[in-house]
Amino acid sequence: MSTAPPRRASLFRRVAAALAVLTLPVAGLVAIAGPAEAAASATATYTKVSDWGSGFEGKWTVKNTGTTTLSSWTVEWDYPAGTAVTSAWDATVTSSGTHWTGKNVGWNGTLAPGATVSFGFNGTGAGAPSGCKINGGSCDGGTNPTDNPPSAPGTPTASGVTDTGLTLGWAAATDDKGVKNYDVFRGGAKIATVTSPSYTDSGLTKGTTYTYTVTARDTIDQTGPSSGALSVTTTGGVVDPPPPGGPVKLGYFTNWGVYGRNYHVKNLVTSGSAAKITHINYAFGNVQGGKCTIGDSYADYEKAYTADQSVDGVADTWDQPLRGNFNQLRELKKKYPNIKVLWSFGGWTWSGGFGQAAANPAAFAQSCYDLVEDPRWADVFDGIDLDWEYPNACGLTCDTSGSASLKNMMQAMRTKFGASNLVTAAISADGSNGGKLDAADYAGAAQYVDFYNVMTYDFFGAWAAQGPTAPHSPLTSYSGIPTAGFNSEAAITKLKGKGITGSKLNLGIGFYGRGWTGVTQAAPGGTATGPAAGTYEQGIEDYKVLKSTCPATGTIAGTAYAKCGSNWWSYDTPATIAGKMTWAKQQGLKGAFFWEFSGDTTNGELASAIHSGLQ
Repeated sequence: MSTAPPRRASLFRRVAAALAVLTLPVAGLVAIAGPAEAAASATATYTKVSDWGSGFEGKWTVKNTGTTTLSSWTVEWDYPAGTAVTSAWDATVTSSGTHWTGKNVGWNGTLAPGATVSFGFNGTGAGAPSGCKINGGSCDGGTNPTDNPPSAPGTPTASGVTDTGLTLGWAAATDDKGVKNYDVFRGGAKIATVTSPSYTDSGLTKGTTYTYTVTARDTIDQTGPSSGALSVTTTGGVVDPPPPGGPVKLGYFTNWGVYGRNYHVKNLVTSGSAAKITHINYAFGNVQGGKCTIGDSYADYEKAYTADQSVDGVADTWDQPLRGNFNQLRELKKKYPNIKVLWSFGGWTWSGGFGQAAANPAAFAQSCYDLVEDPRWADVFDGIDLDWEYPNACGLTCDTSGSASLKNMMQAMRTKFGASNLVTAAISADGSNGGKLDAADYAGAAQYVDFYNVMTYDFFGAWAAQGPTAPHSPLTSYSGIPTAGFNSEAAITKLKGKGITGSKLNLGIGFYGRGWTGVTQAAPGGTATGPAAGTYEQGIEDYKVLKSTCPATGTIAGTAYAKCGSNWWSYDTPATIAGKMTWAKQQGLKGAFFWEFSGDTTNGELASAIHSGLQ
């Protein structure tokens, strides 16, 4: 009961107020009855009966101004934050946020023409009610209650893009009284009105670019501002010819893999993978002080290999000019001269230096060229790859170098390395509206690169320790996906919409799984208690381990998932990779790449699946 001082009220009202305190929800669900009569048949008037500093008493008076009897009534109003009802009598009062609703109780719902009825309440805060509505109409008896128009919906994203159709989705608009529907526009012409934030368009022309926007309308048909525009191209148009020698099949080789993982260049030969790839990204060189620098000199060019560890079966000598991985890659290229090797700089841990490098891209490019073309190993490398996570956005650290920084850097790289060397970049796969792919000029930079490796993995993982569980590399969206735009199709569609041709894009595959523990639900979307245990890091495990310890139990969005005990994992298998490669060819992509070799089985079954799928 309120701490208000005594007031004039009947015993019945005091009892009713006491009961209302027991039943009034703290943040109750709104239970709004439909209008019993037309909006102009009733009015509602507010009176502040008393105010004692720490609280107040308010009263609404409802009057039937029509010519027929009302069988029920509902009053709605808004209070500013900090003002709230604490108890009520003669009505059931509930709330949703700062929106309040008072509905008649059983005995006072019937109201004859000209009759009035009141209900009261105690409250706290200094705010006054606004936006009053009685039975859906204005409280003053008018037909157009004061109402703000809805906000702009989110910029649409596209999924399920085919030759003749696609599905749009967008973040819902907001409105103080509620959104009724959305108008969907294609090329400026309205093509549909829908009640939910999605629409499937059909009857389109293959290989054609379309532009979509969406506006919202509220319950009195006020239209809000337009969403941002989405430009998307249907499939089936003229596809760029495949690169000389066929599609790209690229794998990352990590310099630190020679330690705990005991994975060496020779493993590429013994697994059969070397015969099935076209490119290797050697990871990673560092970015420090505005320059490209060595990542791990011991693993890169100092480690001595014995005869049985070496690609060529010859032991390194103490006075050999070049040893380590670089020499092993040299020997590999002698056996497989078609393989191109690029030195990749940056990565998740070492991307923090790119911001300083972007301040003088020409000097940065010169430092990288001097290192890659060092006479000791110039013959090993066929170009450079930059793995900047992420330009003008946040990864391990946040970059603020500006939207043009990536374009300027790749232009400087191309100028310095020339046409005879490969210049590539690993880029974000964030297909969400206003996400990482919208933070930098990827289209402008594309003219200077041979191809982009789109990192279409790590969309979801146990960094969200309580879940929901979700596949870390979904090919497409699906019902219940935790974040719109976090899938391969959305990323490729967004990049194409920026004018980047599919022939400059490689689809990314993870040779590992991401997982949670404390999971009871087999299907995606379950809750968890934390990351599942992994060999080298919590929440992540190689495919070669998961294949036998937690076999796949289902598939969703073009990838596999598995539940074993209380652990839940998602990863790609040879079968799901085959499906992704078919999709990549349909999209006219340049090829595929993967992270990284040591996660594969000893016979290289995932690399084989990529090779076979792109044939």
